Amino acid sequence: MKTKQKGSSAEREIIRKFWDTGEWASMRAAGSGSARHPCPDIIASNGERTLVIECKSVGGDAIRVEREQLEQLQHFAKIFGAEVWVGARYSKISTKDSHGEGWYFFSVEDLNESEKGYSVNVQQASYKGISFEELIKIKF
Repeated sequence: MKTKQKGSSAEREIIRKFWDTGEWASMRAAGSGSARHPCPDIIASNGERTLVIECKSVGGDAIRVEREQLEQLQHFAKIFGAEVWVGARYSKISTKDSHGEGWYFFSVEDLNESEKGYSVNVQQASYKGISFEELIKIKF
């Protein structure tokens, strides 16, 4: 599967998970990653919380987010009144693990920062990331 198709498929998977809760609505943002203005991959809300999510699906050991991409996501979230999350699906992780389908979600603070951007490897995912179920239950 091509990289863009793999990413779109991963985004649709998360959207279904939000809708399947019966309490969350979600949508893919058209043109995310190629739009002129900051644009998240996914916007989701339950009326009390709004999330903007950058999704990454990798077959390798680590997800990477460019610094500028994350800064734009944070700018969008600030204006929109939303929380920023990075969703990562590691295909090296069994789909039957405790986090379900290899998905982990990270706050910006949980990402490893470097000169070029941010990353989280598959080994760090189990102790830095949270599951989809944990993500939707967070209370602020």
